Amino acid sequence: MSARPEEGGARAPLPERPDTPCVAVCSTTFDEVCRGCGRTVAEVANWVVMDAAEKEVVWERILAQGYPRRNT
Repeated sequence: MSARPEEGGARAPLPERPDTPCVAVCSTTFDEVCRGCGRTVAEVANWVVMDAAEKEVVWERILAQGYPRRNT
């Protein structure tokens, strides 16, 4: 059984992030990953019900992959 965060040791605070990685450059034409923000279709659909820790996992992955991408 794993300890819940409030029961276990101190955890580092999550970084402050925008509410969403969306950059309004939405396209999943060629695969299941948005070419603008880097999230999968499922991540986009579930974003509003994900908790902060789940969102942070996505943020870390997309930032490591060079997302979000904005048209400049």
